[in-house]
Amino acid sequence: MKSLETGNGVRMLKNTGLDCRQATLEEIPIIDLAPMFSGDAAAKRTLAAALRQACVGSGFLYIKNHHVPQDVIDATFAAAHGYFGLDDAAKMRNHVSLSRNNRGYAALLEENTDPTARGDLHESFDIALEVPADDPDVVAGKVLYGPNQWPAGEPAFRAALERYHAEMCRLGGHLLHAFALALDLPETYFDALVTKPLATLRVLHYPPQFGEVDDRQIGIGAHSDYECFTILAQDEVPALQVLNTAGEWVAANPIPGCFVVNIGDQMARWTNDLFASTVHRAVNRSGRERYSIPFFFGPNYDTLVEALPSCVTAERPAKYPAITSGDYINGRFAETFAHYRAAQEQD
Repeated sequence: MKSLETGNGVRMLKNTGLDCRQATLEEIPIIDLAPMFSGDAAAKRTLAAALRQACVGSGFLYIKNHHVPQDVIDATFAAAHGYFGLDDAAKMRNHVSLSRNNRGYAALLEENTDPTARGDLHESFDIALEVPADDPDVVAGKVLYGPNQWPAGEPAFRAALERYHAEMCRLGGHLLHAFALALDLPETYFDALVTKPLATLRVLHYPPQFGEVDDRQIGIGAHSDYECFTILAQDEVPALQVLNTAGEWVAANPIPGCFVVNIGDQMARWTNDLFASTVHRAVNRSGRERYSIPFFFGPNYDTLVEALPSCVTAERPAKYPAITSGDYINGRFAETFAHYRAAQEQD
């Protein structure tokens, strides 16, 4: 047995190998999001209760009836296949080191989400909210805002990712309404805090790993996410593993028509650790290439992340000091990305 340190504490591991069973629906339930697109208040309350139970338990869930068109998802996966098939020189022209705000391409092993490991075996391309260089927040030095980088001569890639990002921002708003209800807050409580969100879209490509695999070098090392929540689209190749409350790794395999949603560290801080920001990793032992599309949704740069009124009592005082969303994400990025840390040190 060993322990795994995360953004929100230390959890003991019972199984340290890379093989694991599929999670049960009690561990990672399927939540029907349809009521959030209706005016049925009773159905929304029922959904909110189920959502709260999932977030207090595993911090992971599947969502169905999310209203994101399948053609948008398919087009983004197709765009990822095409982009990662380009030669390395073409991809490196938009390397993240050329962006002050962590947008663009990163190659195999350049990211290290688990500081005890040897680098993550994937390549990625990141975009976020498109903010022009002359925007007052960019001029003021809020480095997580800014323009995206785009590969020259790949208009279909840009169009697919921009459309997907817009759909995810829309879906993120509906999910925030559900989270507010689950926290006994007004449905629109978070709306004013996500008018200019720190919302990052990432496309990922994982090569297969064969034979004996070093658990210090896998697709993505064990980590918790930094933002409020993540919405993940997976292709048909399984790789996602979640650390359950018993300290066991369980698989969150793809379910057709569903996204995986997980709580991130900012939501855990907002809820005073009522909602669980759960450790997870990706291990691609399928013998096939794998692609996935995570979307990380967080509040505006200057939003103060502190324990919500409904999550603090005399018996449960606030556990974390208040911090702005931008400062929190900047700190976590600097821990994970060497190029980002170097850029900040130069400023």
